[in-house]
Amino acid sequence: MKILLAACNAKYIHSNLAVYDLKAYSSDYDKEVFLREYTINQPKDEILKDIYGSGADVVCFSCYIWNISFVRELIRDLAKILPETAFWAGGPEVSYDAENFLTEMPEVTGVLVGEGEKTFHDLLEYYIDGKGSLGEIRGIAYRDGEEIRHNGWRELMNLSEIPFVYQHLEEFENRIIYYESSRGCPFSCSYCLSSIDKKLRFRDLELVKKELQFFLDHKVPQVKFVDRTFNCKHEHAMAIWKYILEHDNGVTNFHFEVSADLLRDEEMDLMAKMRPGLIQLEIGVQSTNQETIRAIHRHMDLDKLERCVDRVHSFRNIHQHLDLIAGLPYEDYDTFHRSFNDVYQMKPDQLQLGFLKVLKGSYMEEMAATYKMQYQNRPPFEVLSTRWLSYKDVIRLKEVEDMVEVYYNSGMFDKTIAELVQRMKHPFRLFEHLADYYKEHGYQEVNHTKLARYEILYDFMKEVTPSKLDRLQRRLTFDLYW
Repeated sequence: MKILLAACNAKYIHSNLAVYDLKAYSSDYDKEVFLREYTINQPKDEILKDIYGSGADVVCFSCYIWNISFVRELIRDLAKILPETAFWAGGPEVSYDAENFLTEMPEVTGVLVGEGEKTFHDLLEYYIDGKGSLGEIRGIAYRDGEEIRHNGWRELMNLSEIPFVYQHLEEFENRIIYYESSRGCPFSCSYCLSSIDKKLRFRDLELVKKELQFFLDHKVPQVKFVDRTFNCKHEHAMAIWKYILEHDNGVTNFHFEVSADLLRDEEMDLMAKMRPGLIQLEIGVQSTNQETIRAIHRHMDLDKLERCVDRVHSFRNIHQHLDLIAGLPYEDYDTFHRSFNDVYQMKPDQLQLGFLKVLKGSYMEEMAATYKMQYQNRPPFEVLSTRWLSYKDVIRLKEVEDMVEVYYNSGMFDKTIAELVQRMKHPFRLFEHLADYYKEHGYQEVNHTKLARYEILYDFMKEVTPSKLDRLQRRLTFDLYW
């Protein structure tokens, strides 16, 4: 009996921590379980051939918003060439809608709902050892003849019971290393599936330190913590940040998703001592409109968030990535304009302008009709319009997003953009004007070289700010050659 864990990642540099966790937790079946990682950019025929040639009796797919359409198509074709193979799915994109998924996908035997390590082990006992029946396994929905049965969600496990998965680092060469020191989230953000799991659990700190030392000893370039709100427990965050500061190898960078308004003086005092590049922070602001923040059930002190971001910025040693989400309730075009300007003034190293995804199982999905929210029927279920934001507005914001990516997040035009923002007073207006300029000249439909981007910006400056052009030209020259 051969069991295949299949991951379809968004890019080659990504790795799927979930399937590695499943395999590590079921190490007693190491001879029977094997793992393959693919990408959604690979030709499907190539993946079909590989899975067919693997000889797997059971194939388990890890499903997310970015790969679910791809996985559905794969399974439908695989079932035609492997009619005796059992197909299972797991992950957030199927867990909260398991019965419907099985109804729509008759090729699939069952779904692992929620946390899967213990459930997968029970499934191996069933398939390999012939132990028990599917009806006895907690944490699955499955097909029983013409019926679809759901056995309920399994009790959440102790995070420290999951083995370390990176002992063989050669398997992750040129890939991002993802690491988990906690599961769950204490907050209730209405657009996020993490808010459903209210049982926040932490991996034993001594175990975490030992595993971090492994990364440090092997000079891993970057470790991305997947903890939903890393600093929600002060003692846990401080212990980890102290450890990586005291054991810094001068190479490894650690990425954390944090709530900036929860940062304490003690934590920021510690950050001030860190080597430039030792850590980087991702901060989900999402909106600065108070009515929106209340509607999405976020608990955020915006004044404190701004002060903390500003203080960390003053250290000049930590990259800060701030996020905004367009399409949230009570956020119209003008209030988003203000949210953008508010976040821009915080001087993030990157400003991510994203669009709301209405995820299955989220509170936002429940409220979609109330908010007159139209969104895509297919993944990623991105918002098309709301009671406050028209589709025309969404298109406009996407055009602004493109300009922010090119002229701000690229970091190639820092001096010039800073001067242009100062002249126009409102950062959002600058990127609106750039979007208009691109559209008027048909530039948005063309792939441009780096030099062409500079030439377009120079022509734009000549048109919108003809006075003191020499000063802008000097800044643009500096950006080009620095």
